[in-house]
Amino acid sequence: MSAVAGVDHALRRRVHAELVATDAIEELASASPEVLRGRLGELLHAAEPLLAVDRHDDLVRQLAAEVTGLGPLEPLLADPTVTEVMVNGPGRCFVERAGRLEAVPLELDASGILRAVERILGPLALRIDRASPMVDARLPDGSRLHAVIPPLAIDGPCLTIRRFGARPVPAEAFGVGPTALGFLRWAVDAGWNLMVSGGTGAGKTTLLNGLSGAIGAGERVLTIEETAELRLAGAHVVRLEARPANAEGAGAVSVRDLVRAALRMRPDRIVVGEVRGGEAFDLLQALNTGHEGTLSTIHANSPRDALRRLATLALLGGTGLPHEAIREQVTVALDAVVQVERSNDGSRRVTAIAEVRDDPSGFAVRELFGRGASGLEARRSPLRPPRRSEVAAWTP
Repeated sequence: MSAVAGVDHALRRRVHAELVATDAIEELASASPEVLRGRLGELLHAAEPLLAVDRHDDLVRQLAAEVTGLGPLEPLLADPTVTEVMVNGPGRCFVERAGRLEAVPLELDASGILRAVERILGPLALRIDRASPMVDARLPDGSRLHAVIPPLAIDGPCLTIRRFGARPVPAEAFGVGPTALGFLRWAVDAGWNLMVSGGTGAGKTTLLNGLSGAIGAGERVLTIEETAELRLAGAHVVRLEARPANAEGAGAVSVRDLVRAALRMRPDRIVVGEVRGGEAFDLLQALNTGHEGTLSTIHANSPRDALRRLATLALLGGTGLPHEAIREQVTVALDAVVQVERSNDGSRRVTAIAEVRDDPSGFAVRELFGRGASGLEARRSPLRPPRRSEVAAWTP
């Protein structure tokens, strides 16, 4: 940090401390932009009357961002090339651009990180403190926030914000050629139950958004997520989001509760943002009782691993069913798994599209498309027929 930047940082802290001490910060947070800038300009002039005009205006802008927004994080969140912001404690920040991480200078101390988090949590009736030192929340633009503070975070408060673009990313951006893309669109239209599998940050939700474009305009779609991330373009979309417990430990609504509720809401399609718990069992029940065309994502390293993990999560439902019964439900319910991975250069690619096969000896998949020298190449035609009678069989 340069000498001038250090002086400006200390000056902002003095003015902000005065606002907090006089209880004026809450009043200014709801004031008009003109009143806010005027009051901050007066306080700044009183603290340092010899500031140059440009420097004075820049400090007023930064103070206004701290009072009404997220302070030094605001420019990062306004940058359309930034897809993730990671604050690893006071003064240490990294961002993701085009799939690559890079360090950025950030004048943000521990109290500033806490203020930013509390400003987001306030309207949501959530809290973060030593008794509840970890929280998930959603910003007004739909970005997902995760924060953890001491004593869990040893080096100071940590903040991670994953952003989601305003414009949907087409499936073509995942290296899917015309033949494979035609098959995926056919599978969605034909009512196949598809699972998108991959690691953290591989682009599972983004690909799911792209695939949803093949859903018919007249269909009623229910999305179920722990934190709302999906941006489906249909006109008849009902978005459901789980809710954590409040400060008293009451009022929690889980993804599993929402899956059960969705079955009573006359869905044509159910889209579960991510399967990660006991809701897997309820989802399997839905898929095996006529709710075709369901889309979801799961963390797994391969299509076969995705089936194994789905079965393991279903066992968490506490039904007491043997593993063989769960395995049979998985192989009957799912039609295909789409595997997506992130490369070392930051690009995201579909690496396999595999048809689920019923094999008494265990989970089995049949690769329909796999990565070849020229990208995603067709291996064989699907054996499973379309689930919807009005859809013709797929031909390449």
